Amino acid sequence: MVQHQRYNQLKNGGDEEAATLVFVWTNRGYYRRRRPKILSFLLLSLLSCGFILAPHFFSFSSALSHLYFFGVQNDGLSGDLDVNAPLCSSISNGSVCCDRSHFRSDICFMKGDIRTHSPTSSVFLYSPKNSDDNVSSTVDGDELQHEKIKPYTRKWETSIMATIDELNLISKRRNSDVDHSCDVIHDVPAVIFSTGGYTGNVYHEFNDGIIPLYITSQQFNTKVVFVILEYHDWWVMKYADILPHLSSYPPIDFNGDNRTHCFTEAITGLRIHDELTVDPILMKNNESIVDFRNLLDRAYRPRITGLIRKAQEKTSGCALATPKRMHNQPKKPKLVILSRKGSRAITNQNILVKAAEEIGFEVHVLRPEPTTELAKIYMELNSSDAMIGVHGAAMTHFLFMRPRCSVFIQVIPLGTDWAAETYYGKPARKLGLKYIGYKISRRESSLVDEYDKDDPVLTDPSSLNQKGWEYTKKIYLERQTVKLDLTRFRKRLLRAYDYITRIHLQSQHLA
Repeated sequence: MVQHQRYNQLKNGGDEEAATLVFVWTNRGYYRRRRPKILSFLLLSLLSCGFILAPHFFSFSSALSHLYFFGVQNDGLSGDLDVNAPLCSSISNGSVCCDRSHFRSDICFMKGDIRTHSPTSSVFLYSPKNSDDNVSSTVDGDELQHEKIKPYTRKWETSIMATIDELNLISKRRNSDVDHSCDVIHDVPAVIFSTGGYTGNVYHEFNDGIIPLYITSQQFNTKVVFVILEYHDWWVMKYADILPHLSSYPPIDFNGDNRTHCFTEAITGLRIHDELTVDPILMKNNESIVDFRNLLDRAYRPRITGLIRKAQEKTSGCALATPKRMHNQPKKPKLVILSRKGSRAITNQNILVKAAEEIGFEVHVLRPEPTTELAKIYMELNSSDAMIGVHGAAMTHFLFMRPRCSVFIQVIPLGTDWAAETYYGKPARKLGLKYIGYKISRRESSLVDEYDKDDPVLTDPSSLNQKGWEYTKKIYLERQTVKLDLTRFRKRLLRAYDYITRIHLQSQHLA
C-alpha cells in the first residue's frame, strides 16, 4: 500500500520515470516471471525517455542501476549477491559470469575450482571433465571461456584505463593433470581489484577504491580475501586502520606473490554507485554512506585514543595546564580551515581566520600533506563543527565530519561549479552535512589580473570547460588563487555559526 501511495505521489508530481520504477519494484514478482521480455522493454523505455526528456542529465549508470530493483537470484554464492550481480542471475559451479553493463566498471564472478597464476596474469577456473561446452568457443582444446578485465572503477576513462593491468579469467576443462597445484587454500571468497590508476590522490583513493571496496565486500562481513593488482605497500599502510574492518585476512599482492592461491568463489572488479557515496537501495542490508562513515569511526577510534593519550603524556609533569573554562562560559564552535599552498590557495587566509574568530569560532588551520596520517586528519575533523576549504581533492575529508551536526563550506573558484557540486556538494548532503557552496566572484579570482575583463575565461567559464579537461585543469585548477571578499563571505560564516549553535541548543535540550 505504501509503495502504491508513493507511486501516485511521484506520478501526480510529474516524475514519470521515478513513478515507473516504483511501480516495477512493487510488482517485481510479476516482472521476475516475465524477466527476459520485460527487461528488454524497460531498458529500451528508460533509455528512450532519458535521451528525449533529459539529454543533459541522463547517464547509463543511473538508468542501469535502477534495474537492480529486480530481485536477481544466485545459485548459492556466499553473501547472496542479488544486488551486486543483476546480470549474472544464476552462477553455477564451474562458471564465469561478467557484468559489463555498468558505465563505471566491469565486474566478473567465478565459482568452483579457482586458482591464481600471476606469471600469466591469469585466474583459472577448472570445470568438471564432463562439463558442457556451451560457453564461448574454445581457444585451445581445454579452454572453455576466456574473459579479460581491468578491475578498476573508471571504465569510461580510456586514458587511465590504458595504464591498468589486465587480468585473464579462463575457464578450462579439468584434466587428470592440473597445470598448477594449490600452494595456499582459502575457505573464503576473493575480491580482486587494482590500486593503480589515480591512486595517490585522496579523492580517487576513496571514490575509486575504498568506498567501492566497501560496497563490494560488505556482504561478506570481513570473511573475504583481497587480491590486489598493482599492489603498493604505502597504500596498504595508509589504509591499515580501515582494511581490517573490511577483511579479516592480509591482502595478497597478485603480481608479487607467485604462489597459487585457490578459492571456491571470486569477484573480480568493484561496484561503484556514484561520487563518494553508497546507495542503500543497491546494498543487501540497505547500508548507506553514513554506515561507511560509522565504519571509519570504528576504524580510527583506537588510533585516536592512542594519539590523545600520547598528547596527554607530553603535557604531564611541569608543563603548563590548559586554562579551564569558566562554568558558564559556552564552548566555542570549532572551525577547521583546510589550507592550500600554490594553486587555489586563499591568499588572505590570515584575515579569514580573524573574521571567523570575531564571529565566535575557535579556528584551527590544517594543511594535509600526502604523508599526513589519516587518523590525525580524522581526529581533527571528527571533533570539528565546521570545515572550510577550496575545491580540490582534500575536500574528500568531509567524510570525516559528523553527520547531522556539522557544516561544510566549499569555496568554489571560477570554472569549477559543476565539479564542486558533483564531487563534493551533493555527496556531502547525502552524508547529512549542512553544505554551503560559496561561488567566488570574478574579482575574488587571481585570473582577473591575467585576462581582459571581457575574456571568456572570466565571463563564460563553461565555454572553456567544454573544450576539455586539459583546459579546465590548466586554467582554473593550476593557475588560480582566491582572495576572499570577507564582507561577502562573512554571511556564510554567520549562517554556519547560527546553524551550529542551534544544533548545540537542541542537543542540550534533548540531554
